[in-house]
Amino acid sequence: MIRPRRPFPAEDVAGHYDELDSFYRRVWGRGLHHGLWTRGDESPEEAVDNLVEEVGREATLKADSRVCDVGSGYGQPARLLAQAFGARVVGFTLSARQAEEARRTPASLGPQPEFRKQDFLHNDLPDGSFDAVIALESTAHMEDKPAFFHQAQRLLTPGGRLVVAAWTASESASPGQRRLLLEPICRYGRLPGLGTPTEYEEWTLEAGLDLLRTRDLTREVRRTWSIILRRIPIRLLHRPHTWRYLLHPRSRHRDFLLAIPLIWLAQRLGSFRYTLLTAVKNAQE
Repeated sequence: MIRPRRPFPAEDVAGHYDELDSFYRRVWGRGLHHGLWTRGDESPEEAVDNLVEEVGREATLKADSRVCDVGSGYGQPARLLAQAFGARVVGFTLSARQAEEARRTPASLGPQPEFRKQDFLHNDLPDGSFDAVIALESTAHMEDKPAFFHQAQRLLTPGGRLVVAAWTASESASPGQRRLLLEPICRYGRLPGLGTPTEYEEWTLEAGLDLLRTRDLTREVRRTWSIILRRIPIRLLHRPHTWRYLLHPRSRHRDFLLAIPLIWLAQRLGSFRYTLLTAVKNAQE
């Protein structure tokens, strides 16, 4: 596990997304996760939807499937799952601004998702509430990652699936890559810890879930950061308010800008990975 020099509580993660709200939306849009390029010629918007649809297929969603979206952001994945699969989605986010925006934007088709501003690790939902639990890049923001897997196991109905798209650290990352790339990424990105694919598999099994597969999608998603690096000066050039925020010494989360080129480099060096994990709750439970 790669850890930053100091821990980041849940409220610091929430503050990160609340303060950087306008920056994220102007640079990348409402889907705050990687794009997945399967053909190679998709637009960024199509690639973002590709990833959500791939998660939906891994979760074997169908009409009226009950889905818990952990780290639901602005609600784009939940709305797409409702439209594409007819799923009934409950989303969890720590960010007040994200929850407000998600509730304001309805799904054009399918059941309307529900969004909660609540820490998923301290939810009050009954056992067996969901046919699927999904997490798109949110587990990196959790201090207690094993607790996430235990909560997912508790909330899944027997035969239900967990699908996690996660930022992970390569087991083969060199000491220099860990010190100069991965630890600063954690620090600037408000990540309490960056686990390896093997650790994710271990947490899955320790929670009592059956591991189905782990896939490395780094090559298919890494174009995301090249696009973001190009967009930053173009999208923000005529936005003086955003630049004033990013340059102001009292802006607590402006250092995330430093993480972006580090993520781009770490993905190309192979030390920063993108893992898609699928697990199932034993049908006999």
